[in-house]
Amino acid sequence: MTGPTATGATPVPLSVLDLAPVGTGSTPGHALRASLELASRAEDLGFTRYWLAEHHNMPGIASSATAVMIGQVAAVTSRMRIGSGGVMLPNHAPLVVAEQFGTLEALYPGRIDLGIGRAPGTDQATAMALRRSAEALSADDFPDQLVELRAFLSGRFPDGHPYAGITAVPGRGATPAVWLLGSSGFSAQVAGHLGLPFAFAHHFSATNTLPALELYRATFRPSDVLARPYAMVTASVVCAEDDQRARWLAAPGGLSFLRLRAGRPTPLPSPEEAAAAPLTGRDRAVIAQWTEGHVVGTPDAVREQLADLQDRTGADELMISTMLHDPADRLHSYELVAGAVPFAPSGHEAAVGG
Repeated sequence: MTGPTATGATPVPLSVLDLAPVGTGSTPGHALRASLELASRAEDLGFTRYWLAEHHNMPGIASSATAVMIGQVAAVTSRMRIGSGGVMLPNHAPLVVAEQFGTLEALYPGRIDLGIGRAPGTDQATAMALRRSAEALSADDFPDQLVELRAFLSGRFPDGHPYAGITAVPGRGATPAVWLLGSSGFSAQVAGHLGLPFAFAHHFSATNTLPALELYRATFRPSDVLARPYAMVTASVVCAEDDQRARWLAAPGGLSFLRLRAGRPTPLPSPEEAAAAPLTGRDRAVIAQWTEGHVVGTPDAVREQLADLQDRTGADELMISTMLHDPADRLHSYELVAGAVPFAPSGHEAAVGG
């Protein structure tokens, strides 16, 4: 965790995004227990945050009950901030989210992050099952839901508001660090207008990264949370001792994406499955476009690519997501990154909970 970056950039905090991948032949229970092991090791390695992502109807992802897993991860760690990357707010009643994260903050004070997104994190049929009405699928009222959630946490509703007499217990007075997540300019502008920290999903929307960050900084208004913009960028990272093995381990991610895109998601394939899969030229082009922003290679190559990403984006913090079939390979990838990439303790302590 020491040494110069490839480009001389100042080291920034480094964090973990976990989707609890379920590999072919494994089970969700095994994946969730592997996440607890990874979280404990990530804290030892010095990572700043450990976030879990909400997805539904995906056999290869076990982190759907995000708030439940945050509590489990917080229980096996003691220093890292633990949070959501993110809770998809239109899938939930704001009061319920306030109660869940109020509970987490009550149990683990000063350690909980509430990252919020507006996408469903799933397909349209599953989104309907979650949101219970066709009108809710558009998420057009996301800004209003966000204001409502923050009011339940603060206990400050405008006079005459229909929910002014409702107290979130636990929840009212809780202070989880609220972040907005996004993969386009919409959430970037909302985060800027509200003066909140912003996390951008570079790992699956690389072409939108720079425009969204520019919008966030251009629209930022100082708030009681932040005096200046604070942006985190999430990258997909696979690290191994040599490039060939890194590419071998990373290949199932491309096959998994093709299956998801075709409407038939599966558990995360093994490298052997990926190597044997018959791919057309179009398939390979789709995978190449999707993995354009991914960071894959040796520890030295990963260090250089992350330093370049930081330079290009001006990120105040980097978060890495590693989706591998074997939990041991995933854990080892994070260990190699921690040993090769210089990173700093979290800054903006009061503002973003570092």
